[in-house]
Amino acid sequence: MSERSETAQGQSDATSRCRQVAAAMVAPGKGILAADESIGTMNKRLDKVGAAQTEENRRDYRELLVSTAGLSDGISGVILCDETLRQRFADGRGFPEALCELGLLPGIKVDTGSKPCPGLPGEQVTEGLDNLPARLAEYAQMGAAFAKWRAVYTITSDLPTETGIRANAHALARYAAACQEAGIVPIVEPEVMMDGDHSIEKDAEVTSAVSAAVLAELADFGVDFAGIVLKPNMVIEGTDHAERSSPKQVAEATAAGLRALPDDLAGVAFLSGGQSPERATANLAAMQAHQTRWPLTFSFGRALVDPALQAWRGDSGKLSAAQDALAQRVAANAAAVRGERTDQELHPV
Repeated sequence: MSERSETAQGQSDATSRCRQVAAAMVAPGKGILAADESIGTMNKRLDKVGAAQTEENRRDYRELLVSTAGLSDGISGVILCDETLRQRFADGRGFPEALCELGLLPGIKVDTGSKPCPGLPGEQVTEGLDNLPARLAEYAQMGAAFAKWRAVYTITSDLPTETGIRANAHALARYAAACQEAGIVPIVEPEVMMDGDHSIEKDAEVTSAVSAAVLAELADFGVDFAGIVLKPNMVIEGTDHAERSSPKQVAEATAAGLRALPDDLAGVAFLSGGQSPERATANLAAMQAHQTRWPLTFSFGRALVDPALQAWRGDSGKLSAAQDALAQRVAANAAAVRGERTDQELHPV
């Protein structure tokens, strides 16, 4: 076989693998657990609940999450940070190996965070493209099946700008293309932040502009939509807005913006974006009333794990209570995407 033929075969194999993994990530009744907080962010959350800010506690916390009994019934994969991907379970197994044995796909956050964007006051751009192909190759060898890159957009009276939207969309597309070349599924996460007093209508306007830019850049870089999972924000009012939208209003506004997505997209896994666990579940449940060409599921972080962290607080004696708290939130969201909505989910307190 010629070198060109071998390259083409390798690309075909990578495309096939990405499509299979992406489909598994959004399998019916399952979502994705985001446990990829950076060391700094995780330390702040440990400190907030009175737990020591140590590598051991960060490891123990991630292990208690992913080893929760029956987690794979409602979770397809877990996003980890670089530190956790390299750590081991208490029994000596590496996290990627242990996750696979538990029926969970290992994922890895590969961006290095959002930084102020030169020339665009008040806006941020996500970094991490330097040496990304080499890092992806290492992560793939370690067992990572998918990756995640988050871009953030803040709404003010004059932000985000078109340039700021394009800058982050371009980075997301370069990341996604590099992932697929490495045979790793990219989770593409453009997040319009809830911070601010903007209305749900303003959020819909900005989210639509961001989505259009991201889709255009992904297409320009030849990204295979059947091999990616989109992780957008729900369309919702700002945290300081005077009126709170109902689950039905959030679902209708969000679904309207999804109509422009390509038919061959693997699926949509919404982020929780700072919503309370109950509200995120209620809004997710309301989404299921809208028929789409691809699954609408969840990739929650705080909305899944905060109750577990509050229960655990670094105390090994409370491991069971923490795992029960996580299991309850996973079960509620898995039920939501199956259309099994409860009164509590539809009318959160």
